[in-house]
Amino acid sequence: MRFMEENLKTKNKNLWCFSAGTVGRDMIYQLYTNFTMLYILFTKHLTAGQLAAITAIMIAARVFDALNDPLMGNLIEHTRSRWGKFKPWLLAGVITSGLVVFFTFNNDLEGNAFVVFFAFMYFCYSITYTMSDISYWGMIPSLAHDADSRNQFTSRATLFAGIGGTLASVLIPTFTTGSLAIGGNAKTAYGVMALIIALLTPIFMCFTLFGVKEEKISDNTPAAPISIKKIVSVMFGNEEVRAVAIVFILQQVGNGIITGGLGANYVYFTFGYAGGLWGLFTTIGMSATAVMMVVYPIIARKIDRKPLMKIMTLVSACGYACMLLIGLVPGDGMIKFAVFVLGYMAANIGQFTFYLILMISITNTVEYNELVSGSRDEAIITSLRPFITKMASAIIVLGTNLIFIISGILNETNKISDIETACNSGSITDAEKNAKIAEVIANIDPSKSIILLVIMTVASFALMYAANRIYQKKCSLDEKRYKEICEELEQRKNK
Repeated sequence: MRFMEENLKTKNKNLWCFSAGTVGRDMIYQLYTNFTMLYILFTKHLTAGQLAAITAIMIAARVFDALNDPLMGNLIEHTRSRWGKFKPWLLAGVITSGLVVFFTFNNDLEGNAFVVFFAFMYFCYSITYTMSDISYWGMIPSLAHDADSRNQFTSRATLFAGIGGTLASVLIPTFTTGSLAIGGNAKTAYGVMALIIALLTPIFMCFTLFGVKEEKISDNTPAAPISIKKIVSVMFGNEEVRAVAIVFILQQVGNGIITGGLGANYVYFTFGYAGGLWGLFTTIGMSATAVMMVVYPIIARKIDRKPLMKIMTLVSACGYACMLLIGLVPGDGMIKFAVFVLGYMAANIGQFTFYLILMISITNTVEYNELVSGSRDEAIITSLRPFITKMASAIIVLGTNLIFIISGILNETNKISDIETACNSGSITDAEKNAKIAEVIANIDPSKSIILLVIMTVASFALMYAANRIYQKKCSLDEKRYKEICEELEQRKNK
């Protein structure tokens, strides 16, 4: 009885300390993934060629990053240290990624010089953030060995990741855009926000580093050499991994279209250049997902993943339809904004539940891999999540920036950037800056906003619908099959 109580106490401590560690990491992720492009658009004057170069850099870096994920997973898998195989990489990753974030958003470079500097920093970010990301999520299979515990760790960690992401989503636009910008302009504000987030990240990670009791591999266990062949066999030789990967990339692209730059520009062009509006949009839109993170383990005990996916696809369909219809109604009042935000909240509930299901589906393939190959390879398999996330973000960057160039939105953001730069240099006052930007937005062709609206609603749902259809047909590792696999593995161990 005492042993069981100690195990429960350790599990609860691990659950809270592990989850708390990711708050700062996800603030960095939110800043770099969803605000880097806005920072560039609204603080740098770019030619179409320079934006194309930055687009190519971001795509190349994210593809490199995605390909680097399984390599990092394999390296972590074979790490042996007195602190375990995950924590050394967590520490190295959060410190170095914080430095990269600070320097990226604190520079005075312009034109081609900025493009070259950005290329170097973006590739550095790809390496440093991967260290912490793969090692963090790779810990879950070693901390939770049954389905219910795994649901708890996944949903709780995702809850705290959502807290970090939401804090960043609210604070960054609120204090970098419009009248509340720190220092009166976007350039100064982004630099200050980057510094704050870079300092917060290692502070939060201390919960995981010092509070989590990790299951360590015996020092007598030899570490096999890192093998590309091994990575390929795990990632592509496992049919369950392949199926989940296809579904996941479709869902991630669809889910990231709004937050990847289109949504912010639509809100600014339609309702006004105020970071508080975008912050409010993301806060309310994501608020219901916080509830879902908490209640998901309860729902998962009552509804299996496949029927739950069908339900959530329908919920998202209603949300996207609401956004599209109210967006087409003329006007820019707060009632229209409120209905638009509520539509996004409904769409986001479905998308986020879909994401949780896929997270657990990926993690559960660890046991399937052990069944068919004899090895768990948990760090390699869990590297699939960030691998796909980064590949999806590369696709989003390409599509978003092409839309900006083709539709002429780049011309509008350049006008705003010039005004922000003038304010930063002291040539105009804060009040003059806000008045000039309001004039620019008032003269934007309404068709440009409609283009953004249609793409971020119709395309988002179409990709989610396709992902659901594939999951229903191709992913066979449901609750019943997973339980059978765990029982068979337990029987093998007892022989």
